[in-house]
Amino acid sequence: MTSVEEHAAEPIVPLRRTGRWVAAAVLAVLAAMAVSFVVTTPALRLDLVAGYLFELSIMRGLLLTIELTVLAMLAGVVLGTALAIMRLSENPLLRWVSAAYVWLFRGTPILVQLLFWFFLGAVMPRISVGIPFGPEFFSAPVNTLITPFTAAILGLGLNEAAYMAEIVRAGIGSVDRGQREAAEALGMRPALVYRRVILPQAARVIVPPTANETISMLKLTSLVLVIGLPDLLTSAQLIYGRNFQQIPLLIVASLWYLALTTLLTFAQSRLERRLGGHA
Repeated sequence: MTSVEEHAAEPIVPLRRTGRWVAAAVLAVLAAMAVSFVVTTPALRLDLVAGYLFELSIMRGLLLTIELTVLAMLAGVVLGTALAIMRLSENPLLRWVSAAYVWLFRGTPILVQLLFWFFLGAVMPRISVGIPFGPEFFSAPVNTLITPFTAAILGLGLNEAAYMAEIVRAGIGSVDRGQREAAEALGMRPALVYRRVILPQAARVIVPPTANETISMLKLTSLVLVIGLPDLLTSAQLIYGRNFQQIPLLIVASLWYLALTTLLTFAQSRLERRLGGHA
């Protein structure tokens, strides 16, 4: 019998995975401790959590959070796409303006931007529309036009546009340049080339990070508490400011954020799977 045949005749010894079993045991113990803490800690007041989960002001705050997320993302995607096209333009002035916008809005904290729009009336009492150094066609106080809700959309949407501009630019850059040249050779105008050829293909690269940005935006809306908008977190804070039950109300807000984030993550995975199928 040769050495190869001798080795083949030896019994198969299963690989020992001691580390995996130890890690599983440690995680199981930690999970059991976490569940035991939640169930047996009276201070968490799970009865209050259940009672406030669908409370009217919490529901209003939840709707405002969803509204801010949708409108800010719409503003960010539309403006970000325009900025990305400007950045890729052959016009140096457009490229410079786009780059300066991204530099400014990505380089300053979003909290500062929210406060800036909210307090804009302190340095610009009125907004006028007309001919420069000539007659005015429209004029109104800034504090009337820029309400806390408008300031929130401006702060969140304009900041998001800077990030979306880079995402869209990367997506457009992933499309083979030859396809644009082929479309232009067929007589298609630049706008039609973008709409029919480039953007549909770039969507495979643009959509996944855009979905991540939407999830981040959902949580960033909690910053609007600094300008007094009663979003989900602010509504929870207003309630625990009266009854001093901070942790139960924070759990209520967290549960709704987790529910919305889970829905968005599910939608993102379905969308990525669909786009991947068409890749």
